[in-house]
Amino acid sequence: MRLRLLTLILALPNVALNAADWPQYLGPDRTSTSPEKGILREWPAGGPKVLWEATVGKGFGGAVAADGKVYLLDRDDDVGETLRCFDLAHGNELWTFAYEAPGSVMFSGSRGVPTVDDKYVYICGHNGDLHCVDTESQKPVWKVNIWTDFGGKPPAKGGGFQRGAPELGSFPIWAITQNPLVYGDLLIVASQAPEAGVVAYDKLTGKVKWKTPSLGYVGYVSPSVAKIDGNDHIVMVTPSTNPFRRSSPDENNLGTFVGIDPETGNVLWKYDGWNCHISVPSAVDAGENRILVVGGYELGATMITVSKQDDGTYAAKERFTTEEFGDQTKPPILHDGHFYAQFGTNSRRDGLVCMAMDGEIKWKTKREPDFNKGSMILVDGLILATDGAKSLYLIDPNPDKFTVLASAEVLAEGGTDAEGIAARVGGSAQNWAPMALSNGKLLIRDQGKLKCLKVGK
Repeated sequence: MRLRLLTLILALPNVALNAADWPQYLGPDRTSTSPEKGILREWPAGGPKVLWEATVGKGFGGAVAADGKVYLLDRDDDVGETLRCFDLAHGNELWTFAYEAPGSVMFSGSRGVPTVDDKYVYICGHNGDLHCVDTESQKPVWKVNIWTDFGGKPPAKGGGFQRGAPELGSFPIWAITQNPLVYGDLLIVASQAPEAGVVAYDKLTGKVKWKTPSLGYVGYVSPSVAKIDGNDHIVMVTPSTNPFRRSSPDENNLGTFVGIDPETGNVLWKYDGWNCHISVPSAVDAGENRILVVGGYELGATMITVSKQDDGTYAAKERFTTEEFGDQTKPPILHDGHFYAQFGTNSRRDGLVCMAMDGEIKWKTKREPDFNKGSMILVDGLILATDGAKSLYLIDPNPDKFTVLASAEVLAEGGTDAEGIAARVGGSAQNWAPMALSNGKLLIRDQGKLKCLKVGK
C-alpha cells in the first residue's frame, strides 16, 4: 500500500518535483544553486551556443523556467506590465497576460521575478500589483496591491529621485521590488507600507492570512527562509536611515533583521544593528543558526547567530561585521564553507570576492576582471557568473585563488536610456538581472534581449 501511495505522489503533476526547474527568484530553494549535473567545462569559440533569443523591454527582472516553459514579467513604463510565457526549447511565445500599471522611477523598467507553483504563476510588479495567474486559462485568479492596500501612496507622476524626507507612505524611490515566496499554502511578500511589514496571503484565494506591523524603513528585500534549531523562520531585512532622506538632522537609525514564524506571522527575534541605507539582497541561511546579510554602498556584511533562550524566546547576537565583503543587488553564494559575492558599489570595485565563514577575506578580483551587480549560479561544482556588463564567466570556486575556466561576451551594452545620476552611477550596460538555469539552458537578459544559452551537455 505504501509503495502504491508513493507511486501516486510521484505521478502528480507538481512543478516542484522537476529537479531541472528554476521556478522562482534564485532557483529551487532561493540560494542561487542548481542540482543539475553535466555542465560544460569548456565553451566553443565565441562562447556558449545561443539557442534562441526574444526582444524584451528594458529592466532588471529575470526569467524563471518550469515544466518546459519560461516566464518573464516585462514592462513598458508608459503602459504597464506583461507576463510573457515562452517555450523553453525553441523560444516561441506561447501566451501573454497584461495589465495597466504606468509609472517610472530612476533605473526604469521591470523589477520582480515571477514565482511558479503548480499551475499558477505569481507576479509582483513595479507599482505593487500582485497577481496569481492560471497558466492553463492564462487569466488572473486573484489580484491585490501589496503597497496601496496597506496605506502606501501610489507613484507620483514622473517618479524619480527626490532628496529630503519623504511623507509617510510615499512611493519607494526605486519602485516596488518583490519576488514572491511560496511557503506551503501561503504566498509571502514584504509590503513595507505604513500598515504592514511582511504579509502572507492564501496562495489560492489572495486572502490575507497574517501580516506583521511595519518593521522599519522601506527597502527592496524579498523575504527568505532560514533554519533555526531545525525550524523554518521567515527572515526580513530592513534598511538604516537614508542620509539623503532624513526627517531631522539627528535621525540615524540602524536597520534590522527580523525572524518571523511562517505559520502565525509572530516576530520571534530581532537584530537592530544593520548599517545599510538601501538594502536589496535577501538574508542567507549560513547553517548552524547563522544568518548572513550583505549590502552595497561600501557598508559590507553582517553575520548573526540566533539562539533559543531558557524561557523559549529567541535572541540574535552579532558574530562579525565587515566592510570588505558585500553585494549591492543579490545575496552571495555559499559553497564548501565559503561565500562568493560581487562587491562593486558606487565608489568601490572589489570585483568578485571570496570570504570564509569567519569573515576572513580569501581573495578579491578587483577590476581584473571587474564584477559589478551581476548574477551568479552555483551548479555542478562550478559558478556561472555575469559581470553586470557584457560578459559571462565559468568559474571554478576555490578559496585559494580565483580560477576562470571560460568567458565570453554574450550581452549587449546600452538600451537603458539612463540619464543623469542613473547613467553616471549605473554605467552604460546595467545588465544586473538574475539568471535562470533549466535542463542545461541558461536564461540571461540584457536591456533589450532575453537569451537562452546552451551551457549543459
